[in-house]
Order: sequence, then structure tokens, then C-alpha cells
Amino acid sequence: MKKTALLFSAIIILLTSCKNDGDGQLVGVKDRPDFLDLMPYGMAYIPAGHYLMGTGDQDVPFAFTHQSKNVSISAFYMDETEITNNEYRQFVYWVRDSVAHVLLGEAEIEDAEENGGHYVKYQTGEMEGELVEPKLINWKEEIDWNSENEEVKSALSPLFLTANSRFYHYTPVMLNISKLNYEYWWTDYRNYIDPEDPEVYGASYKENDKEGNDYGGLFANRPSSYNKNRERFMRNEVVNIYPDTLCWVHDFAYSYNEPMTLNYFYHPQFDNYPVVGISWRQAKAFCYWRTHMRNCWLSANDYAREHEFRLPNEAEWEWAARGDFDMQKYPWGGPYTQNLNGCYLSNFKPQRGNYIADGNIYPGIVAHYHPNDFGLFDMSGNVAEWCEDAYDKSSTNFTHDLNPQYTYYAKKTDSREKKRKVTRGGSWKDVSYYTTVFTKTFEYQDTCKSYVGFRCVQSYMGRQRGDNITTASHIY
Repeated sequence: MKKTALLFSAIIILLTSCKNDGDGQLVGVKDRPDFLDLMPYGMAYIPAGHYLMGTGDQDVPFAFTHQSKNVSISAFYMDETEITNNEYRQFVYWVRDSVAHVLLGEAEIEDAEENGGHYVKYQTGEMEGELVEPKLINWKEEIDWNSENEEVKSALSPLFLTANSRFYHYTPVMLNISKLNYEYWWTDYRNYIDPEDPEVYGASYKENDKEGNDYGGLFANRPSSYNKNRERFMRNEVVNIYPDTLCWVHDFAYSYNEPMTLNYFYHPQFDNYPVVGISWRQAKAFCYWRTHMRNCWLSANDYAREHEFRLPNEAEWEWAARGDFDMQKYPWGGPYTQNLNGCYLSNFKPQRGNYIADGNIYPGIVAHYHPNDFGLFDMSGNVAEWCEDAYDKSSTNFTHDLNPQYTYYAKKTDSREKKRKVTRGGSWKDVSYYTTVFTKTFEYQDTCKSYVGFRCVQSYMGRQRGDNITTASHIY
């Protein structure tokens, strides 16, 4: 009887363990989160296509930087305009507030109960006073920047520099921008990492290494991703994110640009002007923060995460700038910088240096000129734009013809040549040649210029409803 009962129980367990809602058929996994299939705010859809990259005019300076090449590009989204001062200021304020929350959480405010429990649980959570890592932040808690509580003011004091009121009557307190550091982790799928370099890995990775563990051949010439510790692909970045407002006086010798230094990023008059003084590393940090902010909202509302925001590679940038016009010099599809009425079509340095001829003596407000056929503004002139790619004159020859991208993540100890990053589109201080869709030049990844900004892209998941890919294809 016992054997019969045991056998019956075993059959029950076997049958229940094999249960499948699809009647034993291959039906996939259910209860997956929904995907919010919406176009990202402020972005335009750029269809997939094929074009001849690097064509349009002669190589005027004989720089050999725009050799022609047939390439195919996947669909993606791109910001309609360059990132503006006001948009970048949202990033600055987010970092400022997060630092303030942590400072207040680390400070044990004695009369926190009298203030409604403010600040006391930012870091401790439910651990009854024990330290929690990473630090927890309660974003619903408002920061009282004008608090009269001495302990609160003391906790926030590292964020500010107190000016001598004898000389600075109207600005008694200034933000200590050296504290505005954004720390993030990202996955380096290409694995451009020297495992012996402590500057990149640090001690924590070495401590976890075990003798004889090669992580499945991670450090071979072509590492695979099979059965390895994903941590070995992760890289840590700490970036001070405040724009270099002094770039206006550094970029031009013997030139009075102090008014721009004082006002361009601060003043609300310039809210909708492109942000400048941003290094390549700061632009990358902005992209990861934007991804984090979006995915946090999606996760909180039970939606699937989206592709990350990132900088465009230069092949994507050129395809988007052309606006479906082949073999043309400019985004508007013509060979001239003026229309039939003699009005300039972008912001650059016309004629023999008459900056004001196009209506702007410095960067202009975004979206002032007409967009190209993809709905993108200022792809020519205004400010040059950072691309993901490292700069190499011969990259056209060795990159693939499918979504080409040459990437090198330079370290601080690398030579200056390895720190070059591609910039595209030309700027308000460039002659018209540099505002063409095919011309590329470079700036160093850790430098900030008054004529370089950026915009973000996001890879497209699948095909847009009703979009016919063949209409954006071009066969040569």
C-alpha cells in the first residue's frame, strides 16, 4: 500500500512538473512587460537606408577625411535639435540634488522629527541606522535650500562657495561645481580594456580573480560572451558634468568674449541655445543619465526598458544630415548657402569673416532655420556635434559597410592622437566648407569648446508601423 501511495505521489509530481499552459507546444514565455512603443520626446525618426558616404565636393584642404564608401544604416531616432542649455541644466540640477540628498542623508540631523522626518532616512532606509550601499535617495523629499537649521546648512555647505559679501553683494553664495560629479557604470561590449591596467580595472577586479580562471577566454583576440562574469565587461566612470563656461575666453586669443562667459549658460535668455563647453566625456555621461532617467520611469510603471540614448556614430550622423538627399553638399539638398532671396540657410562664418551676415554673431537659437527632410534642425552650422567615433583619416578604409563605427575609449595615459573624437556639421565660427554633410574634423575627448555641442540618438526597435524601408533605400 505504501509503495502504491509513493508511486502515485511520484506520478503526480512528474505530471505537475511537466505542466505547460501551451498544451506542450512552443508558445514562448508569458507575463512579459509591455513595450511602450512611442517616439521619444523631441526626437525624429530616421529610416534605415543605404547611401554613398563621404561624397559631395572636392577635398579642399587635401585632408583625405571624406573618402567615399557605400554604407547601410539601421533605423534610429535622433534629437531634432542640439541639446540646449535648458535641457543640459536639468542634468546639472539632477546631479546637484542627488549630491545634496546624500549629504543630508549622511548628516544626522537632530531635529529631523520637527521637520517632518526630512533627511533622516535617505541613506539608512529600513536598516535602523546601518549604512546602505549604494546610497538610497528619496526623490520625493524636497530639499529646503533656504533652511535656517544650522545642521542642514552645515550639511549642504560643501555644495557652495561663500563669496565675500563685501564685493559680491548680489551673489552671496555660488555653486561649488567641483562637487558636481556624475558616477555611472556602462557595459563595454567591445572589451577595449587592458586587464593588467589598474587605471581601468582597479583593485576590486584583481581581488576577485582566481588562479587559472580566464573567464572563458575573455582576453583572447575575439572574446565571446559565453558563461563569463559580466562584471568583467563593466567600466566605471566619474565625470564632472558642469560646462566649461571659460571656453569663450580660452578659444579665441585677444578677443573680448567675457559677456558670453558670464551669461551664456546661466541666463534664461539663452535657455534654447545649444549648450557648449561640453567635452566628449560629459556628452557621454549625459546620454547615460538620460537613459537611466527614462528607464527608471518605465520600470516604475511596469514597462520594458528601452534602448539606451547615445552619441551618433558618424555614419548615422551623415545619413541623418543628408535628409534623403544624395550627392549633395548641404542638408537642404542644394550646393549653395543662400536661398533665392539671398538669405543664409545656416549659421556659419560667411564671406570673408562677416559673422553677422547670417543674422547671428555667436551660436543662434535652435530650430531657427528650416529643418531637412528628416525633420532635423541645424545639422549644418550653429555648433559642431560630437560623434561616438574615434578620429582616424583611414577609418573609411577599414570599417565595415554595415553601420560602420570606429571606436576607441582612450585612457588618461594615452597619447593625444588616441584622444581624438570626430566632430561633424561645422559651427558658427567655421567657413562653409566645414558645414557640409561629408566633412569631418576632430576635437580631443577631454576638451571643451565654445563651438562644439551634441545631440543624442536612440536605436530603433523593429520597424515603424506603416513605414516602407525600400523608400529610404538607394542602390548604386
